[in-house]
Amino acid sequence: MTSVMNDVTAPTVGLDARRMSRAAEGAIAAVSLLLGISIPNLLGNGKWGWILIVAALSYVSLTYVGSRVLEDRRQATDRVMRATLTVAFVLVMLPLLSVTWTVIREGVSRFDGTFLGGTMRLTPEDLLAQREGFAAGGAFHAMVGTLIITGLAAAIAIPLGLLTAVYLVEYGRGRLARAITTMVDVMTGIPSIVAGLFAYALFVIIFGPGSRTGIAGGVALSVLMTPVVVRSAEEMLRLVPNELREASYALGVPKWRTILKVVIPTAVAGILTGITLAVARVIGETAPLLIAAGLAQETNVNPFDGRMTSLPVFTYYQYVQPGIPTEAGVERAWAAALMLVLIVAALFVLARVLANVLKPKGLR
Repeated sequence: MTSVMNDVTAPTVGLDARRMSRAAEGAIAAVSLLLGISIPNLLGNGKWGWILIVAALSYVSLTYVGSRVLEDRRQATDRVMRATLTVAFVLVMLPLLSVTWTVIREGVSRFDGTFLGGTMRLTPEDLLAQREGFAAGGAFHAMVGTLIITGLAAAIAIPLGLLTAVYLVEYGRGRLARAITTMVDVMTGIPSIVAGLFAYALFVIIFGPGSRTGIAGGVALSVLMTPVVVRSAEEMLRLVPNELREASYALGVPKWRTILKVVIPTAVAGILTGITLAVARVIGETAPLLIAAGLAQETNVNPFDGRMTSLPVFTYYQYVQPGIPTEAGVERAWAAALMLVLIVAALFVLARVLANVLKPKGLR
């Protein structure tokens, strides 16, 4: 009877009976940052790398000690794991933020009408103005070339990649499917310059020696883009539940129509994200376009006739051959890099919008 009464009157201790407060978590973060700044400076080495290392180690250690004092061992282990993941996330994000900020800071100074609307076909007056410190030269021809070459690569790679993914998921069986899968894996690891050499050799056979065109650059980029589209689309199609296919078959819908009306619309968000990643993967390539498309000083909108410049190639040449004064070429290179970042960001936004629009109503 006594034991029963004790069980009834004993206080219930839940999993959250003892929790570290938000104030304590903030204090640990503040102390860790303070230690990260002070200890390296006291030791005479106040570089950012050491500050981050000391601050990260201090945060994880103090989180464990504080949790052991205020909570129990299980909660302390959980907090240490979360603190470690938080530190890893911050360390991964810092280089990305640093690169983004550097590109914006260095490139915005030449992000003007002259840069956006002009080309590198400079007149003697432009060269004189550039020597005197005025802005001259633009990247309009490189922007047009980037959009045309990348568009051609997408026009080749996206249909081919999607059809291949549909075959592997819905129809592929036996040796042929295994051979295609192996070939896609091999193509994923092809160096970009090899793709450029392949496209250059192909068009030299067709059009003769020295042939460099926008279509050759598009073919080179499509070789790099296709395996990414295949892999991403294949994974998204495999995530579609088989129950949806079986329900469609039960209603008498043919397989090809089931794929078009059920499977692909269900996976369209992931497919568009994969396509966007594939475009972002190739839009910044320089080596294959140096070989296949070459360099032009003015706008060329015909991908089948003459050389065509892209933003990565433009950036490269503005850095290695900046002209006089050298600062002008370096500023144009940073501005072209910023334009490339903005194009990729716009592609990601467009992909998210299209994914929401095309997604079936029940999945929005």
